[in-house]
Amino acid sequence: MSKSLKKLVEESREKNQPEVDMSDRGISNMLDVNVPPNIAELKNLEVLNFFNNQIEELPTQISSLQKLKHLNLGMNRLNTLPRGFGSLPALEVLDLTYNNLNENSLPGNFFYLTTLCALYLSDNDFEILPPDIGKLTKLQILKLGNLDLTGQKQVFKAENNPWVTPIADQFQLGVSHVFEYIRSETYKYLYGRHMQANPEPPKKNNDKSKKISRKPLAAKNR
Repeated sequence: MSKSLKKLVEESREKNQPEVDMSDRGISNMLDVNVPPNIAELKNLEVLNFFNNQIEELPTQISSLQKLKHLNLGMNRLNTLPRGFGSLPALEVLDLTYNNLNENSLPGNFFYLTTLCALYLSDNDFEILPPDIGKLTKLQILKLGNLDLTGQKQVFKAENNPWVTPIADQFQLGVSHVFEYIRSETYKYLYGRHMQANPEPPKKNNDKSKKISRKPLAAKNR
C-alpha cells in the first residue's frame, strides 16, 4: 500500500497537481505516504483529502502547504492537531468531523486561520466551544452536529435549540455575531422565559464506544 501512496505523492509533485485524494486508503501512519517531508513539496496543492482513514497524528510539515484551500480530515482518529497548524494562510474549508478532538486539542495559533469560511466539527469530544472562535471573522459555516457543548454557566446547542431561528439569523452575519447575540440582554431575556417553562433538556448520549475512532486498530500482518 505504501508504495502506491508514495507514488501518488511523487506524481502530484512532479505534475504540480492542485488536488490529492487519499481518502479510503486505510492510512494509519503518515509515513505510509512518505510524509514528512514530501507532502511539503506539493507547493501548488489546493485540495487535500484524507477522509476515512485511521490517522492518529499529523506532521507539522502540513502547515507549509501555502496554497492549500480545502483540507478534509474527517473520519480519522485524531486526538490533537500539530503545533503551527494555524499557519495555513489560504485555508478556506476544514473538515474535522468524526475524530477524537476536544477544546484542548487545538494549537495556540488555530484561530489564526483568518481565511477559513467553513469549519466542520461534528462528532468530536468538545464540551465547550473556545471563545476565540469569534476571531474567525470570515467563517460562514460552522457545523456542530452531535456536539455536547455544555459547561458551567454556559449552554450552546446547535441542534434542538428553542431559539435556533434568531441564532440562524446571526449566522448569516458571521460567527462572531452569534456570540455577541447570545451574550446580549435580548437573548438572556428570551432564554430566561424559556427556562421558566421548565423544559426537558435533550438527552445527552455519553456512550462513544461505538465510534470507529474509539475501536483499536487491527493488528497488521507482518
